[in-house]
Amino acid sequence: MAIDLRLFTPARVALERTGHGLLTADFLRFQLDHARARDAVYEELDPAALGLPYILLRSAAADRRTYLRRPDLGRILNGESRARLEKGSYDAAIVLADGLSASAVQRHAAPLLQELMPLLTEEGWRMAPLTVVLQGRVAIGDEIGARLGAQLVAVLIGERPGLSSPDSLGIYLTWAPRSGRTDAERNCISNIHSDGIAYGAAAKKLHFLMQQARARKLSGIGLKEDAPLLESST
Repeated sequence: MAIDLRLFTPARVALERTGHGLLTADFLRFQLDHARARDAVYEELDPAALGLPYILLRSAAADRRTYLRRPDLGRILNGESRARLEKGSYDAAIVLADGLSASAVQRHAAPLLQELMPLLTEEGWRMAPLTVVLQGRVAIGDEIGARLGAQLVAVLIGERPGLSSPDSLGIYLTWAPRSGRTDAERNCISNIHSDGIAYGAAAKKLHFLMQQARARKLSGIGLKEDAPLLESST
């Protein structure tokens, strides 16, 4: 018995054809999704609309054009932003960065934090002030976490837009953040959006990883991800 794979994925599978080309509807849908993905890269984050208290920071990339052409500048803060951070003694810091899809942060960051923060508050986590970074990449969380004096940092960032999802949110967790950390020293939760991982499931996964990172004083490939399976939003 044939299985209709279209029932299990939004990916473009089993597309019908007419002659050597796609059906008009499928072709137009592709063009629309491609346009949405391109637009997401250039969309700007509106921190004030998040409805959260935050410290606004900027990377060393002065504008979007520079950010896309110089990934290295998106990994470090500019001088003014460095001066805004005061070192304390915190268990964790959470950073929101626009990344390559500001709409992902705009739509999904606040609902996810609404699920996460009660779990951390119940356990008495000392949380650094929330920071929001414009023109930021994953590694900028290392500098922010170190300057705030946080034991670990979780960066919620807009992932590279795709044809199936232009607003997917990713989370990168790093123990003992400092400049020079590598991707092998991080844990990642990806694909958080309306048709992907649900907010509650992502929050529970992040909470588990934060607990394990603090207990074992590490993150990345040395931290086994044996939390319960994540639930889809659908």
